[in-house]
Amino acid sequence: MSLRDITLDDIEALAVGAWVLGTGGGGNPYLPLLNMRALYREGYRCQLMSSDDLDDDDWVGTVANMGAPLVGQERLTDSLTLARAVTVMEKHIGRRFRALMSMEIGGANGVRPFMAAAHHKLPVVDSDTMGRAYPEAQMTSVAVGGLTPYPLTAVDVRGFESIVHKVPTWKWTERVGRKICVEYGSVAATCQPPRTGAEVKRWGIHGTTTKAIAIGAAVREAQRTHDDPIAAILNVEPGKLLYKGKVIDVARRATEGFLRGVVRFDGLDDWRGSAMTINFQNEWIVAFRDEKSVAMTPDLICVLDSVSGEAVGSETIRYGQRVTVIALPPPAVFLSERGLQHVGPRAFGYDLEFRSVFSSPLPASGERPGEGLVRRTATAVTEAQPLTPTLSPQAGRG
Repeated sequence: MSLRDITLDDIEALAVGAWVLGTGGGGNPYLPLLNMRALYREGYRCQLMSSDDLDDDDWVGTVANMGAPLVGQERLTDSLTLARAVTVMEKHIGRRFRALMSMEIGGANGVRPFMAAAHHKLPVVDSDTMGRAYPEAQMTSVAVGGLTPYPLTAVDVRGFESIVHKVPTWKWTERVGRKICVEYGSVAATCQPPRTGAEVKRWGIHGTTTKAIAIGAAVREAQRTHDDPIAAILNVEPGKLLYKGKVIDVARRATEGFLRGVVRFDGLDDWRGSAMTINFQNEWIVAFRDEKSVAMTPDLICVLDSVSGEAVGSETIRYGQRVTVIALPPPAVFLSERGLQHVGPRAFGYDLEFRSVFSSPLPASGERPGEGLVRRTATAVTEAQPLTPTLSPQAGRG
């Protein structure tokens, strides 16, 4: 078995890259990064392992925070709280984990498993269950695979500990877990339903931590050499440039443990005179350009600071920011018919027929990049208007 020693420089790059893959959600990785800096100063170290090195009967703990990213900026989660969620799970199932892994590589949740792993002295598997960030528990590769949706542990800094012992479906995992999270104050540290080594190898999305580190390293190097950080990302990932503009309006609110809303942009450079609107539920879900949908989940919609190349989250985006919007390809598991039922636009309440940016022809001559890449059904025009965000607490819920 080969273990990769993770340096603090790797963690710094991971924080940057995971934020890009967070597609607006997963929480700002800056606070977990501060935790990791403190842990490394205290002598803690972490290692990364390949899922191929797991035995089929090994047990793997899946770590994540649950809640609204905006609340997470005020109600902080420390490394000991995350480690306690893992401890509660181990006691509940009567087994010791061989390793930990990310539920979602996107945002702060891409860094948090290392916070828990440092205390438990366990390696982190180079895999996750989303390949990005999604807001709900059923929006994972293991849910698409029909794996067992329980148990789940949730804890917080005040000492609360809750266990979801058994539920019938992944949507019930989300509903019950979300209710606990809301009662905690809309943020909780969780250990998601544990997985065997065989399940991780079959249904995990592999190499995602390494991918995030590579993206972050490319951005940081471009910043150091004063090169274009957006181009640096597109050099290491097969993405597409969709839009450049500035933020002219943000409407958002925390409701039912989510951050929902809409952000509007005015075009710059080649996109001058063109407007973009992105609707979000923690993550960027659907992007409209001049009232026509141009990108949607499960494609990764990434809003980046045009100067630094670092991601902008749904909880941090603000009026006047100059941003570049790119799309990155999704994991293949979510492009299946069953995968789209879990994470396609209809899973979030949008009556849109999914068509990937990456299965579309290049823009015709005279057409700006990203234009006309996603078609909508006839009813989508009236039911998914970009200027009227869906803020219903039930949007995207089962």
